[in-house]
Amino acid sequence: MWSGRVRDEAIVDPVTGFVYPAEWVGRCTDPAALTLAASGLGVLTADGSVLRRGFTTGTTAAAACRAAVLSLAKPVDAVSLLLPCGLEVVVPARGAGGRGEARKDSGDYHADVTAGLAFVAVAEQVPAGVEVEYGGGVGRFVRETPRYPLGSPAVSPTARATIEGAVGSAAASVGLPGVWVRLSVPDGAAVAAQTLNPRIGVEGGISVLGSTGLVEPWDDHLSESALERVEGAEQVVLTTGRLGLRYARLLFPDREVVLVGVHLGRALAAAKGEVTVCGLPGLVMKFMDAEVLAGTGCATVEELTGTPAWQGVMERTFASFRAAHPTVRVVVVARDGTVLGDSG
Repeated sequence: MWSGRVRDEAIVDPVTGFVYPAEWVGRCTDPAALTLAASGLGVLTADGSVLRRGFTTGTTAAAACRAAVLSLAKPVDAVSLLLPCGLEVVVPARGAGGRGEARKDSGDYHADVTAGLAFVAVAEQVPAGVEVEYGGGVGRFVRETPRYPLGSPAVSPTARATIEGAVGSAAASVGLPGVWVRLSVPDGAAVAAQTLNPRIGVEGGISVLGSTGLVEPWDDHLSESALERVEGAEQVVLTTGRLGLRYARLLFPDREVVLVGVHLGRALAAAKGEVTVCGLPGLVMKFMDAEVLAGTGCATVEELTGTPAWQGVMERTFASFRAAHPTVRVVVVARDGTVLGDSG
């Protein structure tokens, strides 16, 4: 608990590395909330309130799969998981007789259409190895993309690694030489119709994702906290997601880097100093030009980056945006950190 002298010590968000300003900490009157923020499972805002992070589809899937494997030995009602961001968490998940189930907890991100969605896994012992199959309700790609072959499940590499790690460690903990697991999302197809999946070539279900394993509580309250940091920075770098945040800090270590999500427009309007926008091309390019994909034949910006047309489209988009915002620099980076373009 945070009180007295400890309350005056710096609190660092272990997910982002952001050191919460002392005045934010001072405005928080709930010691339990400060403890939540210090754990990484909460986000402290400028007015002292704390918003709860949730768990991604990848984390929820891993919890269901781990519960299924552990329940081959005995029933469980919660599982521990190591998230991609490095946090170890306990996730509610029921498991009995080789069947596991977990429901997605979206924290204080109330606009998440996958909130409450059930993930179901069945597990069986096999002679050796770890095998995870993806069944109904998990989307599949109906077109080739730079990262996913036609017909492959819409499971990101990070989420897949989390799931397989959870399954493998569970098998080892109960002494199984090998295990087979099949994951399904019974209502995944219905929920996916409310997402962008049909537009990006994913059909039949939801995507299983999560670069950190946690869902950020993106609501207007949190954006105000971010905007307060933007307004006070002399040199600010605005970024849209977790990978963008990581690479922006590496590329611009001497500047204030602020994760603003979809609030790029509001953040630019609030910025008073030197501004750089840095992130993956998807949100950044569409922010600069909502019709950036028109005439390209590509369903996503990521797909466009793998085509010969990318360079020309990027340069034209940069030039148009620079004409409207001459003091804003834009840097787009690939998922591996490679700089794809810099408007200079």
